[in-house]
Amino acid sequence: MPMSKILITGTNSFVGIDFKEFSRYKDIDCVSLIENSPKEIVYHGYDVVLHLTAIVHQDKSIPDTEYFRVNRDLALEVAKNAKRDGISQFVFMSTIKVYGDDGSSKEVQNENSPCKPQEAYGKSKYEAELGLQELEDEHFKVAIVRTPLIYGEGVKANMFKFIKLVEKFPFLPFGKLENKRSITYVGNLAGYLDKIIELEVSGIFIAQDEKAISTTDLVSYIAHGLSRNVKLINLPKFMLRLFYQIAPNTSARLFDSLEFNNTFTKEKLNYIPSYKTKEGIERMVNYYKNNKES
Repeated sequence: MPMSKILITGTNSFVGIDFKEFSRYKDIDCVSLIENSPKEIVYHGYDVVLHLTAIVHQDKSIPDTEYFRVNRDLALEVAKNAKRDGISQFVFMSTIKVYGDDGSSKEVQNENSPCKPQEAYGKSKYEAELGLQELEDEHFKVAIVRTPLIYGEGVKANMFKFIKLVEKFPFLPFGKLENKRSITYVGNLAGYLDKIIELEVSGIFIAQDEKAISTTDLVSYIAHGLSRNVKLINLPKFMLRLFYQIAPNTSARLFDSLEFNNTFTKEKLNYIPSYKTKEGIERMVNYYKNNKES
């Protein structure tokens, strides 16, 4: 395997830190796009740019224009400069939000499913994808990696909140759910990225664990890792309807299915995720227990 030299745009990011930990590639540098403008970055000497800089969570306090400035315009400026300076491959971290909001489709979607983003985060990422594909030629390959919820050591945001929820409450309303949600362990994400870089491929890829998981199993795995005896309660239908009326977005993430088929990705890369979801969750929870504030 040729040992490419990789430049990550974005420092101290959850994905970037774990990619450096899990990747087979070790000649990796990081650069901040907060401290440096794209035109100040020296791309000479690198083979691959892994672009991670982004506003990654929808926040009503952030204006839509900021999502497009960072997620679309900044990515395109970095890519143009990288192409000019001879970078051979640009890997762009995108999101399954380009397909639409949680619960917007009951079908199992894949790499070729139509994209219908509905909010600024998904729209800005999708428009960046389109602009990057226009830059591609035989000397500048563009790989777009779409991921569902990413979890692993050092995770924050929604999965971190979920761990705290399981840690705090002895009873939770997630009994016998049969929903299916695709998620991505950081160790598996690094494996996908390694193969994309090794094979020097372009195109659209979905990086996720081998199998989708129900919310019931997710809670059970987290509780086991925390050594917690959590009783999972089956919600009556009227209470479930009430939850959806009070907090529709949160309810959709907890109770609905959001599953993806990435057969094309696995076949093109000849890659099967190395870590089972249960193992990834155990590693994440162990990290949480060893590093949480006392």
